Amino acid sequence: MSGVNDIRSTFLNYFKANGHEVVASSPLVPRNDPTLMFTNAGMVQFKNVFTGLEQRSYSTATTAQKCVRAGGKHNDLDNVGYTARHHTFFEMLGNFSFGDYFKDRAIELAWNLITKEFGLAKDKLCVTVYHTDDEAFNLWKKIAGLPDHKIIRIPTSDNFWAMGDTGPCGPCSEIFYDHGDHIWGGPPGSPEEDGDRFIEIWNLVFMQYEQISKEERIDLPRPSIDTGMGLERVAAVLQGEHDNYDIDLFRALIQASVELTGVKAEGERRASHRVIADHLRSSAFLIADGVLPSNEGRGYVLRRIMRRAMRHAELLGAREPIIYRLLPVLVQQMGRAYPELVRAEALISETLKLEETRFRKTLERGLALLADSTSSLAKGDSLDGETAFKLYDTYGFPLDLTQDALRARGIGVDITGFNDAMQRQKAEARANWAGSGDKATETVWFELKEKFGATEFLGYSAETAEGEIQALVRDGAVIETASAGETVQIVVNQTPFYGESGGQVGDTGEIIGEGFALDVTDTQKKGEGLFVHIARVREGSVKAGEPVTLNVDHARRGRLRANHSATHLLHEALREVLGTHVAQKGSLVAPERLRFDISHPKPITAEELKRVEEMANEIIVQNSPVTTRLMAVDDAIAEGAMALFGEKYGDEVRVVSMGTATHGSKAGKPYSIELCGGTHVSATGDIGLVRLVSESAVGAGVRRLEALTGEDARAYLAEQDERVKTLATALKVQPGDVVTRVEQLVDERRKLERELAEAKRKLAMGGGASGGDAPRDVNGIKFIGKALSGIEAKDLKGMADDAKAALGSGVVLLVAVADDGKASAVVGVTADLTERFSAVELVRVASAALGGKGGGGRPDMAQAGGPDGSKASDAVEAVAAALSAG
Repeated sequence: MSGVNDIRSTFLNYFKANGHEVVASSPLVPRNDPTLMFTNAGMVQFKNVFTGLEQRSYSTATTAQKCVRAGGKHNDLDNVGYTARHHTFFEMLGNFSFGDYFKDRAIELAWNLITKEFGLAKDKLCVTVYHTDDEAFNLWKKIAGLPDHKIIRIPTSDNFWAMGDTGPCGPCSEIFYDHGDHIWGGPPGSPEEDGDRFIEIWNLVFMQYEQISKEERIDLPRPSIDTGMGLERVAAVLQGEHDNYDIDLFRALIQASVELTGVKAEGERRASHRVIADHLRSSAFLIADGVLPSNEGRGYVLRRIMRRAMRHAELLGAREPIIYRLLPVLVQQMGRAYPELVRAEALISETLKLEETRFRKTLERGLALLADSTSSLAKGDSLDGETAFKLYDTYGFPLDLTQDALRARGIGVDITGFNDAMQRQKAEARANWAGSGDKATETVWFELKEKFGATEFLGYSAETAEGEIQALVRDGAVIETASAGETVQIVVNQTPFYGESGGQVGDTGEIIGEGFALDVTDTQKKGEGLFVHIARVREGSVKAGEPVTLNVDHARRGRLRANHSATHLLHEALREVLGTHVAQKGSLVAPERLRFDISHPKPITAEELKRVEEMANEIIVQNSPVTTRLMAVDDAIAEGAMALFGEKYGDEVRVVSMGTATHGSKAGKPYSIELCGGTHVSATGDIGLVRLVSESAVGAGVRRLEALTGEDARAYLAEQDERVKTLATALKVQPGDVVTRVEQLVDERRKLERELAEAKRKLAMGGGASGGDAPRDVNGIKFIGKALSGIEAKDLKGMADDAKAALGSGVVLLVAVADDGKASAVVGVTADLTERFSAVELVRVASAALGGKGGGGRPDMAQAGGPDGSKASDAVEAVAAALSAG
C-alpha cells in the first residue's frame, strides 16, 4: 500500500466509502478564478461552492488534485532540487464538506485514515490548533486521545486560513509526523521548528467565519471543511523516507535520468537529477492541459521550468535532447491516474524535444556571456542586474537559471538591479499574470444561475424557439426594464442562440415580444451554464417575465456550421499528413472564415497543404451524414474521439462524427470523431468546399491555417479565376498558358536588366565623369576617379574590378550618387600596390569627403558611403591627394 498510486487510491476510496463524491482533478489552468495563474490547491475548483455562488449535487467531496507552484505568489521554483520537499508540481489529496460535517467529523475521518488505513504510529504524530480554538483542542483529545503536549496552540496566521481580505475564513489544524531524534528540529512553535524532524503532512481548514471587513467577522451559517494532504510528503512517511525524492515515483524518474546520462544519482550532481524529475512532471502536465512554451503568461512560466530542467541535463553532460526520452517513464508511473498524460503523450514529447533543441543554441550563447561577465567575480560577489537582465531579455535566460548557474561558485545576482532593468522594458517582462474580469460582473451570473438554473440550449436542432426573459443585466447589475436604443444583456430560460465557446463565435439574430423587438449582436456563455444575449432594443420597452420568440440569423448560422465542420475535417487531415502530434491549440469559427491553430514544430509545405485540402474535400463530396452522440467521456475517448487538451468536460460529452475513411488503418470507419459542443452541418456535402488560403507561425511550435468554405470558397476561387483571365488577356495568351508566358517574361526581364546594367557600366566608364577616360598619373600611380550617376551601389565592385584589370597597375575610385543624394564609394587597388596603399584607408578618405565616416573591406577592395553626393568630385580629389602624399 505504500506505493504512490496505492496511497492515492486508498485515500480516495476511504472517503468514497465514507460518503464523499470522488471528483476528478480540475485542470492546472483554473476555470473559475482569473486571479490565479495555476491551480495551486485542492480547493480551487470548489471556490464558488464555498462562497455560495455555486451549488453541486453533492455536499461532501474528495479529490487528488494536480497542482503547480512556479509563478506569481506561490513560487517554489528556486528551491526545487536543493531541498527535500519543494516541488513545482505536486498532488494534493483532500476531503471537503460544503456545509455538511464540521470539526468533529473532519478530525475523526483524518485520525482514522492515518492511524488505521495508513497505519502510522500514534506516538509519531502531533497536531497544531489555532491558539483560541478550544473546540478543536478538545476534539483532538477526545477523538485521538492525544495528550495536551501533543496538541500545540499556534497564535500566528500559519494556523488561520483566509480566502482573501474578505470572505470565508477560519482556523486550521495541522498534523505533523516526527521523523525521529536523529534529525535536527523541534515541534511546531518551538525555537527549532524550522528543522526537518517534524514534517506537516495534512492541514485541516475549519471554514467557520466570514470576514465582512477588516474590523468585522461573523459566523458562517453553514461551516465547511477544506483539507489538504501532500501526496509526496505522506508517501515519504509511509515508505520510511525523510526525503520526498526518495519515494518510488521519483526513484523511477531519477533512475531513468541516471541511465540516460551515465551520472550517478548521488554526489555533486544530485540536485540536477531531482530538478529534471520534478520539472518533467510539471512540464508534461501543463502541456497536457493546453499550455505551450511562450514568452509571456503561463507559457513563459512553463518555458522557465523546461529550460531549468534542460540546463541541468546539460550539467549532467547531455549533448543531445534527453528530457523527452524520460516521458514514457512518467506516463507509466502516472498515466493510469491521469489519462490526459496518455492522450497528450505525442504532443508533450514533440514539445519537449523542440524546446530543448532550441534551448541548446540559446544556452551556448548565454553561458559564454555569463562566463565573460563573471570572470572577475569571486565567491560572495554579485552579478550586476543589468547583465542578468540582458541574459533574460536577449538570450532567453530566466533569472533563476542565471542564479542556478552561479550557485556552485557562490556568486549571487543583484535582484534590485534586475528588477529595475525589467521595469524599463515595460510590457515585455511585466508580471507573468494579471487577473482579468470584473468581480461584480462575474458574481451576477452565478446569482442568476443559482436562481434560475442553466439555460436550456435548443440550437442543435432549432434556429427559432420560444422562451421567457428571466433577467436583464447592464454593467454587472440586474435592471428592471430597457427601452428603445439601449443595449442590454438578456437571460432567457431556453434559446436556440449558440453562446461563444470552443472557438465558435456567438450567434446573432433577433428577439421579438409583444410590443418590442431587439437585435441580438452577440451571444456569450457566463456562469457555467447561462447563455447571455447581448442585444440592442430596436423598438418598444422590454422587461423580465415577458414571453419572446428568438430567431437566429439563419444564413450566418449556416456558414458557421460549415466552417466548424470543416475545422474537424482539417484537424483529422492534418494529423494524417503531419503526424499524431498535431493537436488543436485554438480556433476561430466565424461566418466568413475559419482560423485553426495546431501544434507543429515547422512550416507546413505547399505539398502537405495540398494533401490536407484534398483529403478534407474527399470527405465533403461523400456527403455522408454528420452524427452526434452523448457519451461518457471515457467511452468516447476509448472509441477514438479526440478531446482538446485542457478543455473541461462533464460526465457526458457530445461526440461529433463525420465522413468515412477510405484508406489506412481507419478505412471503412468514421473519418473524424471529436468531442465538441458546437453546431455542425447535417451532412458533409453541406460544407460545399474547403479552400486553404494561408499558413503561418503564431508562436513556438504553433502554426496557423486559415480557410474558406462554401460560397466564400467559391467566390475566392472565382476571383482567382478572374485574375487569371485578366492576365491572359493582357498577355495575349490562353488562360492555360499564363504561367509559361509569365516565366518567359521574367526571363526576358532578367536578361534585359543584365544588358542594361552592362550598358550603364560601359557608358559610365567611358567618359563624362571626373578624370575623363584616361587614367591620371598621380605620383607615378595610375589613378581612375569617377563620380557616376544611374549606377546601383551593388554594381560598383564589379566595375572597379574591370577598371583594375584595364589598368594593370593602379588605383580606382568609383562614387555612385543615388537619387536621394547619398553616395556609395568603392576603392580598388591592384595587387602590386597593396603594400603601399590600402583600399580600406583610401575609401575612408573618400567617405570623409562625402560627409561619412568609416568603411571596410580588404586591402585590395573596400567600400564606404556618405550622405552628401554633391561632394563626389571632392572625394575623388581627396583620394588623389592621399596618393600624392603616399
